Amino acid sequence: MKNRRSLCLAALALLAVTTPSIAADKRLLNTDDFARLREVGAPQLSPDGERIAYTVRSADLAQDKHVTDLWMTNWRGGSERQLTFAPDNETDPRWSPDGHWLAFLSERRDAKENSQLWILNMAGGEAEKITSLPGSVDDYAIAPDGQRVALVVSDSDDDKPLVESAKTEKPIIIDRFYFKEDITGYLGKSRQHLYLLDLRTRRVQALTTGNYNETNPSWSPDGKTLAFVSKRSPDPDRDDTFGLYLMAPTAGAAPRLLTTYQGEGQDTDWASAPQWSPDGRQIAFVAGGDPKLLYYALHGLAVVDVASGQAQLLTKQLDRNVDQPHWSGDGNSLFGILEDDATTQLIEVSLRDGAVRKLTQDGHELSGLAVAGKNRIALLRSQPQYLAEVVALENGRFRQLTRQNAALLAEVRLAAAERTIAKSRDGTQISGFVVKPLDYTAGQRYPTIVRIHGGPTSQFSYSFSFEWQLLAANGYAVVASNPRGSSGRGEAFSKAIFADWGNVDAQDVIAHVDLAVANGLADPARLGVGGWSYGGMLTNYVIAQDTRFKAATSGASISNILAGYGTDMYIREYEMELGPPWKAPAIWEKLSFPFLHADRITTPTLFLCGSQDFNVPLLNSEQMYQALRSQNIPTQLVIYPGQNHGLTRVSYNKDRFERYLSWYAKFLKP
Repeated sequence: MKNRRSLCLAALALLAVTTPSIAADKRLLNTDDFARLREVGAPQLSPDGERIAYTVRSADLAQDKHVTDLWMTNWRGGSERQLTFAPDNETDPRWSPDGHWLAFLSERRDAKENSQLWILNMAGGEAEKITSLPGSVDDYAIAPDGQRVALVVSDSDDDKPLVESAKTEKPIIIDRFYFKEDITGYLGKSRQHLYLLDLRTRRVQALTTGNYNETNPSWSPDGKTLAFVSKRSPDPDRDDTFGLYLMAPTAGAAPRLLTTYQGEGQDTDWASAPQWSPDGRQIAFVAGGDPKLLYYALHGLAVVDVASGQAQLLTKQLDRNVDQPHWSGDGNSLFGILEDDATTQLIEVSLRDGAVRKLTQDGHELSGLAVAGKNRIALLRSQPQYLAEVVALENGRFRQLTRQNAALLAEVRLAAAERTIAKSRDGTQISGFVVKPLDYTAGQRYPTIVRIHGGPTSQFSYSFSFEWQLLAANGYAVVASNPRGSSGRGEAFSKAIFADWGNVDAQDVIAHVDLAVANGLADPARLGVGGWSYGGMLTNYVIAQDTRFKAATSGASISNILAGYGTDMYIREYEMELGPPWKAPAIWEKLSFPFLHADRITTPTLFLCGSQDFNVPLLNSEQMYQALRSQNIPTQLVIYPGQNHGLTRVSYNKDRFERYLSWYAKFLKP
């Protein structure tokens, strides 16, 4: 619903925003092309910096799912090679310290479909399964000696056996404050703990136990100490205070708390593993801001002295999110990814004086930072006309190393686009984008669709978007804004909607609609709107205030906010941001106006949701569907069986795009 930045990506809501050349012989993008997208991720430089391992996620139409495989290229590029071909996912590649083998996680050959550790010898041969644990290996870190591996292992689900006689599942017993989570389901007593694997003997022993999770293990350069992250308060479900701990990698060793810092709800997508300095004297990590601001607070790069425990936040003066810390080869600075307005940049922060230097320019989205050797840098780089690919950064310039999507992009035409600035009702400047339809002719007005990103602490940026390009290929102008609540503009901009959803952010979205109409692009009689997650939620707020829209699509959204309490996964966020309903009923009622005042809505609206969505559960879409159906407003509810907040089946995603096109065409192109 609100604090998961991955939701915007899962909904494929990132916007294409520059103008690629349009070859006359290229065809239009269509919904079948979704299955041809290849998602490149997790680049990992070998210790000598000569090779890059990475993942490629592609569609398996026969199995109606996506499969992730491992690939490799060299530093010079031009030699992409697929390493794994199994029908199951292979993820999280990591190089051995000597570069002789590559480790990864996979569920293949595991009867319980738990991820286990595998090793692939780079000299040749089949990958070897190393662990066969009752629980899932969720993360790992290879020791500098290459002989030991720290594992993060989830407790086995053997405490939930079937009743043998009837093969009936046991009742689910809930006694936690935070008791449900999308994809995971209902949460019991299962936790993640650290284990040590000896590769020579294949012996695995537990390093930690207890009623809390351990994550993000990281070895000291001398291999004598493990750093890891854990919340060890009396009830970890109720706070976001994480501890950075150190311990000897031996069973029975007592962890030592080095420092504490704030996280981000139950979701720490931005929190990478602690990074030891080359001399082992400091550890870099990502720390959150004011816990009272939840996901609206900024996170940045911090370092802590291993001997004293003294920590400092290095990027506070930037008023921007920064993550993915990596040490420079000499240990005098840190590299990181800075999120700015509609873009992300690579920066270098000096530990001597705190000076920040931008190493890249605007016009792209960067992620997946990898550093090796004497500051060899590889990244994932996406631009509006290109899906993310691995690039090398040399002397301030990018050199593309992978071309997984070259065949598709050579076939299709991409839409023109431009950056815009709109003035909201109160005068606030709001950045946004316009993507013109492929059949655009100057002076002509077009049916226009406003798409709203999820989060809300996310943003539209310089990245390829299948959804937006599909709409443009079908004759629509696409309008978007990064309204208040979005990230990329600093903490004050983000927290402007704290406990005030659907107010100034809705005005900001409408301001970009007004701008597109005033500029002669948008046909005021043929306006559509839509989004997924908070994008769907804000869609409901918009159509409850502005009746100009002739069609809307609202995916995985909520309008009766009280219905979310105890039924979704945001219990702590609700109580911290809004207060318990029995203590602050007025604010809960105020924020529920699209449902409580559904009689103000006149826009035909298509609602969509996964049946197993624990993030923004189906009941919320059902309520809004029923409210509009009761008033005889054209509406439809599409339920995707077995799907969570983000749709995973290839056919369901294709179906969703086709329904978008059909719904908008019905009311905007009669």
